[in-house]
Amino acid sequence: MAKKEKKEKIKKSAKNCTYIGGQAVLEGVMMMGKTCMATAVRDPDGEVQIEAARLNRSDAAKTASKIPFVRGVVNLFSSLVRGTKTLMRSAAVYGDDDEDEPGKIQKWFAEKFKTSLMDVLTTVSVCIGVILAVAIFFLLPRFLVGLISTLQLKINPDISAAALINEHHWAYYLLLAIIKLIIFLAYLSLILLLKDIRRLYMYHGAEHKTINAYEHGVELTPEKVKDCSRIHDRCGTSFLFIVLFINIIVISVLSWVFYEYVFTAMPSKIARFFINVGLEIVLLPVLAGISYEVLKLLARFDNGFVRVLKLPGMLLQKYLTTREPDEKMIEVAIAAFNKVLEMDADATVPETTFVTGGILSKMLEETKKKFAAHDVDESDAEWIYSLVLEVNRSDLLKTERTVRPSESKQIAEIVEKRLTGRPLWYIIGDTEFYGLKIKCDERALIPRPETELLADIAIKSVEDGDKVLDMCTGTGCVAIAIAKTCKGRHVSVTAADVSDAAIMLAKENANYNSVDVNFIVSDLFNNIHGRYNIIVCNPPYIKSGEIPFLQREVREYEPRIALDGGDDGLEFYRLLAKYVRNYLTRDGMLIVECGEGQSDAILKIFPKRDYAIVLKDLSGVERFVKIVF
Repeated sequence: MAKKEKKEKIKKSAKNCTYIGGQAVLEGVMMMGKTCMATAVRDPDGEVQIEAARLNRSDAAKTASKIPFVRGVVNLFSSLVRGTKTLMRSAAVYGDDDEDEPGKIQKWFAEKFKTSLMDVLTTVSVCIGVILAVAIFFLLPRFLVGLISTLQLKINPDISAAALINEHHWAYYLLLAIIKLIIFLAYLSLILLLKDIRRLYMYHGAEHKTINAYEHGVELTPEKVKDCSRIHDRCGTSFLFIVLFINIIVISVLSWVFYEYVFTAMPSKIARFFINVGLEIVLLPVLAGISYEVLKLLARFDNGFVRVLKLPGMLLQKYLTTREPDEKMIEVAIAAFNKVLEMDADATVPETTFVTGGILSKMLEETKKKFAAHDVDESDAEWIYSLVLEVNRSDLLKTERTVRPSESKQIAEIVEKRLTGRPLWYIIGDTEFYGLKIKCDERALIPRPETELLADIAIKSVEDGDKVLDMCTGTGCVAIAIAKTCKGRHVSVTAADVSDAAIMLAKENANYNSVDVNFIVSDLFNNIHGRYNIIVCNPPYIKSGEIPFLQREVREYEPRIALDGGDDGLEFYRLLAKYVRNYLTRDGMLIVECGEGQSDAILKIFPKRDYAIVLKDLSGVERFVKIVF
């Protein structure tokens, strides 16, 4: 009883009319405002995805939408096109995410036509749907009336022309109207047997409840919206009924006129049949234009007479085209509605797209374009797809396949995070270094490919029983690579860094890779004791003045302490030169990485040496200096 009183209270409250209208889609709701439209769909993982786009109407469309009768035609066709696209997009989100390996046919479509089999099947389904609609709502009614007329003659061949149901007789048009109405109601009733349609009608109810809640000043929460009515004046069901009613009147009159004054010279019954059907199809836009104006007129008034005219549409909504939604469905409708309100109020709110499956090459190309537009390295797109799809990056561009929705969702999540500027390997959480998996985050620099060569030089220089010190260890990648590769050779490895956080990260990496490394928190040599055969170091070597001009992901996310090498980038090399001999054994070796163009200056910093060599990286840059004392 309390619930009924609550609904009555909502019904009587003052209206706050809104221009926003909607449409139910597969497992979701589309809402459209003045400047945008938003579709919210609950995907198979239970998450609500929202696709929102600006309408960008042409000047001609804007002008046409203001002209009475013409605007109805424009709205009909734009609604059909938009509605079909929206349904197909919602189907792409809600469609089954087959975790099995794509079949041969799917692979063939992807490779041959650069499209997915599901897209082809969806398009074919839409075409078949249009053909069936023409057959059911245009061909079938006249066929049935003609069949009844034929049966009437067979049952009673002596029947007079006056009593025969034909295009001269008023009963023909009455019977045609009744059959059209029966087919319309039967169609709406029969499709309710389909589970997906019942859920579609529940989302239709959620759409109406949300709009009614807003118009009556009810807070847009699932719990409160649930108590609102699922019947609404501006529903498309009422529009369809009005179109049908006007169709019956206009087509009946025109058919009679054609039969009396045009078909006298065309006796063929089949020809008359198809001309009449063609007439209905051709006049559909005109009827839609008239119906649209009638619906708008009825929505402006609320009196006894108007309520009687609205009653058929309301009854259709109540008993056929809407169903009581659950709170999760209402939550989806509210999400779409709020997105439209937000975008209509603020033109800077960005568009959003669904995360769906697709063709690998097309998706990768789109991601690269997006990265290029945001000044993000396009190669990162290849890495993302390679990692998620478990395809070697070298094979990625030669591979064509369908990307499943679940895979696409993983890709989209990484892409969105990458667009914020955060480095890719921080997002992934680890990277490969010297054949090892190294965890990386903001506690230390991301290991670079060239640093693998530093580790390789050190490993090739290590002899059995050596003691190795890795200064400025960061993630611990160099120390761990040495310890892992030299395991069993009685090589002891110590790693030091000034950052407690970096040492914690390095310890995690050592445990993950099952190596024994002694980690020390030390500002250069402050906490270092003893002597080492090899000291390897990748110190900060970026000039302080150059840091603001580094790539965004480096300057904003990676620790500055691991980058800043002072005014000329050589500050740490000078400190090494000052103290390193105290921590090296006789014939001990220092191996350092450096920046481009710094090797000559570094050699001058270490004048007292027995031997020195400069080594290049894979790009031919003088990147490493090896000094023996």
